[in-house]
Amino acid sequence: MCASAPIHAERIQQLNAHDIQTRQYVLYWMQQSQRADENHTLEYAIHAANDLKQPLVIVFGLTDAYPEANLRHYTFLLEGLRETAAALAARGIKFVLRRGHPPEIVVQLGKSASLIVCDCGYLRHQHAWRDDVAQQAECRVMQVESDVIVPLEIASNKAEYAARTLRPKIMKQVKRYLSPIPRLTLEHSSLDLDLHGDDFADIPAFLSSLNIDRRIAPVSRFFRGGTSEAKRRFREFIEQRLPYYDHHSNQPQTDDISQMSPTTSKHSKRCREPARQNRTGRACLIEELGLSSLELMRECK
Repeated sequence: MCASAPIHAERIQQLNAHDIQTRQYVLYWMQQSQRADENHTLEYAIHAANDLKQPLVIVFGLTDAYPEANLRHYTFLLEGLRETAAALAARGIKFVLRRGHPPEIVVQLGKSASLIVCDCGYLRHQHAWRDDVAQQAECRVMQVESDVIVPLEIASNKAEYAARTLRPKIMKQVKRYLSPIPRLTLEHSSLDLDLHGDDFADIPAFLSSLNIDRRIAPVSRFFRGGTSEAKRRFREFIEQRLPYYDHHSNQPQTDDISQMSPTTSKHSKRCREPARQNRTGRACLIEELGLSSLELMRECK
């Protein structure tokens, strides 16, 4: 099942030996790739749900105890998730946010799932969470990478000791993986399913209920979470600063940088859109995004 999913096979990994069950829905545990656009994991989950003729439910587990997170992080996170939930609803997909330990939340909702699909995380606790779900789930668990351009294992099978050794390996593969992600239509809506989550529409009120570090205040007037804000910020960079990026990106006295660090590097695919006279800056940005993403993942693994 899902062998014909319109996703590179190298992005897909089966995490346990269970079979797909016949239950109520396909469950996508969204934890790392928190977006409704340009998301390989989401499109794979939709494809799987359509194959099974079932609805798709998305769950996000919110823990108060995320390592080193504070009020600023949680505000940015919830701003993005609120937009993501609305975008998913427009596609007929129910989004459920529940507070608690993420693996426990997923395993509980997974009792009614035919298949669990999760995105990919590289930090130690993210590995542990996915291992817990894979071991405790009663159905098959599939993992799909959607946060780097070139899948880590494809880029290199060892710990690279310098950027200069990793860069050519990544750039050799970029053309193959820097391709549009098909946007599929879910055939069976999940919006009417009787599944309830925590209401976070009023973000300040919801934040007040969390037991988190509040010493670092939000900066939403400068950096607001959400896909639309990321696209707006990136479009502004493409139109105004990309021609100077290759010369000024490491010059702190200029503003010719992408300002995309708080958001996902998946928007780098839009570098194909600028005019041809910006080709040098475009190539520089793609190389830096591709390299920094994969090198970071490699260091954290």
